[in-house]
Amino acid sequence: MIKIGQVNTLTVVKEVEFGIFVDGGREYGNILLPKRYVPKGTLLGDEISVFIYFDSEDNIIATTEKPLAEVGQFAKLNCVSANPVGAFLNWGLPKDLLVPFSEQRIRMQEGKSYLVYLYLDNASGRIVGSTKFNKFLDKTPARYEKGEQVHITVVEETELGYKCAVNDMHWGLLFKTEVFGKLFVGNSLKAYIKQMREDGKIDLALQKLGKGKVDDLSEKVIRTLEKKGGFLPVNDKSSPTQIFELFRTSKATFKKTIGGLYKERRIRIEKNGIYLIK
Repeated sequence: MIKIGQVNTLTVVKEVEFGIFVDGGREYGNILLPKRYVPKGTLLGDEISVFIYFDSEDNIIATTEKPLAEVGQFAKLNCVSANPVGAFLNWGLPKDLLVPFSEQRIRMQEGKSYLVYLYLDNASGRIVGSTKFNKFLDKTPARYEKGEQVHITVVEETELGYKCAVNDMHWGLLFKTEVFGKLFVGNSLKAYIKQMREDGKIDLALQKLGKGKVDDLSEKVIRTLEKKGGFLPVNDKSSPTQIFELFRTSKATFKKTIGGLYKERRIRIEKNGIYLIK
């Protein structure tokens, strides 16, 4: 079944002077992939990955260009124009993404960037954006395991920390105590499930829980030392900010990590930094 607004793997069924057609099934029939997007060497019967959407004339069309986001995902996009009907955002394709006025929490202005969620409008069947996120998240029960790696998008900064979209499906909270640098709305990064609370809310962490995070950081420190010629101007006396900028981790975890590497005789810890023992 074809998924509008997403990448589909489809079969090439026809070649024409102006491109090729891929099989869109009974619902959509043959879908044009214009010649300028056809990969070199493509033959009849080949399977090809294409993004399916509606062009400026509302014809269903395929492209091998990759948009900045697909249906069901978040992205921070620049507003290129706005009128009483809605705003139009650049999402990396020739036809700009419409965010209807009714889907704007605040009135969008040309030249500014906004975090939006892409969805398929049931009434028109077209891909549109929205900044009214609550109706798209937590529609299914969150079933994550403690320590599970997830993908998060920062949606809003609050007094407690950062409200995030987890895997583009659920709300989660990243407490400020878990963050050692500044995050911004639209930042996309990996995180870990710290706790699934009884009320269904999700607490997040930026680092692996337990011994796993130390093991991963140990190898990262060694790799970084190797790339930097065997020396890094950072040690257990460095500031939390400096450590976070280098390794995206807390000072406590960093101290534990280099302490372990020191005991294993893989590094030397000096006043001016750490040295790789070769």
